[in-house]
Amino acid sequence: MFTFRIRHLAALSLSALLIAAGCGSNSNSANNAGSTGANVNPNPSPPIVETSSPAPDKLNIKVSFYPLYEFTKNIVGDLADVETLVPAGIEPHDWEPTARDMAAINDADVLVYNGAGMEAWAEQVLDSASGSKLITVEASKGLEIMEGTGEEEAHAEGEADDHDHADEDHEHADEAHAEEEPGHDHHHGGLDPHVWLAPALAIKEVRTIEAALSAASPENAAAFHTNADSYVAKLEQLDQDFKDGLAGTKRTDFITQHAAFGYLAKEYGLTQVPIAGLSPEQEPSAAQMAEIVEFAKAHDVKTIFFETLVSSSVADTIAQEIGAKAAVLNPIEGLTDEDRSNKLDYVAIMRQNLEALKAALNE
Repeated sequence: MFTFRIRHLAALSLSALLIAAGCGSNSNSANNAGSTGANVNPNPSPPIVETSSPAPDKLNIKVSFYPLYEFTKNIVGDLADVETLVPAGIEPHDWEPTARDMAAINDADVLVYNGAGMEAWAEQVLDSASGSKLITVEASKGLEIMEGTGEEEAHAEGEADDHDHADEDHEHADEAHAEEEPGHDHHHGGLDPHVWLAPALAIKEVRTIEAALSAASPENAAAFHTNADSYVAKLEQLDQDFKDGLAGTKRTDFITQHAAFGYLAKEYGLTQVPIAGLSPEQEPSAAQMAEIVEFAKAHDVKTIFFETLVSSSVADTIAQEIGAKAAVLNPIEGLTDEDRSNKLDYVAIMRQNLEALKAALNE
């Protein structure tokens, strides 16, 4: 009691001095003995750490890029914290994690990534995570992964001579070959990672993620399964809408700036004719450009598709050359500012893609 009275009087004296000096006039100051400032809530709330921090067993999940965020978030709801590594508006193919990103990954419980060569940095993360608590989930594991083009492999490996040879072969390829195997040239090309653009394969990725998260957090497995079932129902309806909407179109071939739609094309009986390879940053050769122009004229193509997050200059050039228009076919590798402002998500953007394809294939 004696100690308390001394401290209490000291606090009152300090408050009186502050008021006399004009440093504060809040009447609550005299009612908060032991306070270090003049403006103190007389009924302080519990510390933030006790009221807003996640539960100790709440999973900390990092995902590589946007579609995997949506798949994962729809599974876990509010039962886990989910954060995307690739910033919004950034093209993810060539993104590399910073030291801070690597630290965040190492501090996480789970890392969800697509695989199939999409995340060039994944191997480094897996090596560094060896022996740690980090659970890694390759969402495309178990799927039949398609190969890219010969040009893509040469570009990735920097083998200029092989690249020139591939361009030469591509230049002399006949029109039938362009129709039969556009974007699917199995000349030892790199892997095509764009599985999420076929809703049927997106469903399989969701189930792979669900299984891994349920193993990581068994107490939430039932909730994860219920959430996944609800989201998969939406994807199944989306798949059916694609089947119905793309059945019986006037044409089945479509030209894209980036070879991202091979799985979608295969799933619905279409033919993707890519201007360049798997990487959106890969510039087509003059021979490739000439071949695409020839194909477009021969097949009376009226729409050249480009994508978000990269320049549309190549598609614009070809469209202008053949008197066609350029339109968006979105690979959903990240949301744009416009997407976010319109509150669009994977399902909504895929429906936009469906409408764009229906319009182009019925021209």
